[in-house]
Amino acid sequence: MRWNSHGRRLVYGSDYVNVWLDDVDIPGIGRVDHHVLTMPRASTTAVVTDDNDRMLLLWRHRFITDSWGWEVPAGWTDPGEEPADAIRREVEEETGWRPGKVEPLTGYNALSGLSTMRFSSFHATECRYLGPPTDRSEASRVEWISTEDVIELAAAGEITDGPSLTAISYYLGIHRRARK
Repeated sequence: MRWNSHGRRLVYGSDYVNVWLDDVDIPGIGRVDHHVLTMPRASTTAVVTDDNDRMLLLWRHRFITDSWGWEVPAGWTDPGEEPADAIRREVEEETGWRPGKVEPLTGYNALSGLSTMRFSSFHATECRYLGPPTDRSEASRVEWISTEDVIELAAAGEITDGPSLTAISYYLGIHRRARK
């Protein structure tokens, strides 16, 4: 069944998020007000690996959930910027490592029932160390962690960030299987 929109009203808007109230007709239910979040910029993530079967992760605090956890590098795509270029920039700023090769992993809608938020995930390899991260606000630690330990961290609940879990899971499952 397809919902039909009869209009949209902006409730709040910023450079980071817009909150809309849509007047929608849901078959079998009728017309209702439905909140919709739109993001002015697309998001990118990357699973960064090396030749030693390790992943580059950030240990960071998220104030919204008041939680600490491991995450993959991620960030916004600036207007007119290609997502692959955005993740190259983000990896370098957040970790101090410059990717040599960046390949698409997958793209997905993070909250399809509520938001247009779109993520593009990449696999970055052949990294060269440049020095400490230039964006010191992103992470308390940046570490290369063995893939086996990353799996254990995820199983222990130390990777709770949705985009990180999605990118890592896709890389470890679908991506690796498709390359065999």
